[in-house]
Amino acid sequence: MQRGAIILCGGGSTRMGRDKATLPFGPELMLQRVVRLVSEAVARDRIVVVAAPGQELPDLPNKVQLARDAHKNRGPLEGLAAGLRTLSDQVEAVYATGCDVPLLRPLFIKRMFSQMDEYDIAVPRDGKFHHPLAAVYRTSVLASVEQLLDADRLRPFFLFQEVRTREVPIDQLRAVDPELSSLANCNDEQAYRRALQQAGAEETTNLTNLHE
Repeated sequence: MQRGAIILCGGGSTRMGRDKATLPFGPELMLQRVVRLVSEAVARDRIVVVAAPGQELPDLPNKVQLARDAHKNRGPLEGLAAGLRTLSDQVEAVYATGCDVPLLRPLFIKRMFSQMDEYDIAVPRDGKFHHPLAAVYRTSVLASVEQLLDADRLRPFFLFQEVRTREVPIDQLRAVDPELSSLANCNDEQAYRRALQQAGAEETTNLTNLHE
C-alpha cells in the first residue's frame, strides 16, 4: 500500500487563543515537530500540510506539500478533502492528524495503517467517541467527503456511516503507544503545558499572554 499523510492546521485554535501550529515546542514549533514525527512513518514527499486560506506557516522541510482549505471554518472534513485531492494520484491511503499532537508516535501511525485490511477507513474508537484525526483513509473516499461537504454534513461520523469503516478500540493500540499520547491534542493552555512537561521540553512561551 502506498502511504501518505495529511496534517491539518487550519482550525481556529479558539481555546488556545493563538495559532497552535506556531507554538514553540522545544527547539521546534508545534507544526514542525508533528511533520518530523509523521515523516518517521510516511515518506516526506507524501505528506501534505493543509492550512486555512492566507494562514502563515513556519518553515517546513523540503518536499512536504502544502494545500489550502477551499473554505474557512468548515471543520476537519474540509481539510481532509483538500489533502485527499492533493495526494489522490500519489498514494492509496493517508493517515490524517492535526498539528497539535506533539507526543505522536510514529509506531502508532504504522499500526493504524495495519488495521485497514479491506476497509476504507480505520479509526480509533474510545467508547462512543471516534478520533477522526488519528485515522487512516483510503484516497477513494474523496468523492464521499465531497458529497458530504456539498450537503453541509460536516461531522466526520457521517463519513464513517457512508463507507466501510473499521472502528479500532483504543486499548488495542496501547501495544505501540501505552499512554495513547498520539491521541492527546493540545487544545488549550493546560494540555500544552502538560505535553511540554511530558516531553521534557522547556517552556519558552508566556502562557498568560496567549490571548494577546
